[in-house]
Amino acid sequence: MAMNHEQDVRQLNSFLRGEIAAVETYDQAIDKLAGEPVLGQTLGSCRNSHQRRVELLKDEIERLGGEPEDTGGAWSGFARLVEGGAKVFGKKSAISALEEGEDQGRDDYRDHLKDLSPDVRDLVGGTLLPEQQRTHDAMSSLKHQM
Repeated sequence: MAMNHEQDVRQLNSFLRGEIAAVETYDQAIDKLAGEPVLGQTLGSCRNSHQRRVELLKDEIERLGGEPEDTGGAWSGFARLVEGGAKVFGKKSAISALEEGEDQGRDDYRDHLKDLSPDVRDLVGGTLLPEQQRTHDAMSSLKHQM
């Protein structure tokens, strides 16, 4: 791997861990909130968006000569909260936990955008961050509707 891409690959793998964890969290939420068609559609759409980002990040890491990681990261705590929250506290708590995870993901992309090389920054700022904002907004809207 070229020396100038090592930092990009490290940061992209950090983003990747968050996206993998987001997919896992949404999978749990969808399972726990089964029987709620409106929730299921929104959660499914957000989950699929995170899965697409997983694939984009893996492709970019490989293009840069790196090895994509395959375990989740920052959302893991949110996954436990979603799982427990849906059982104990109800739908609103689970949706709130998802929105909090979306906040963290959005902030992570924003905070580290400046650390990336220009071509990688274009992918993150032009594709991944806007999609992260979309899923954040979807969870925020859903939370406020409840």
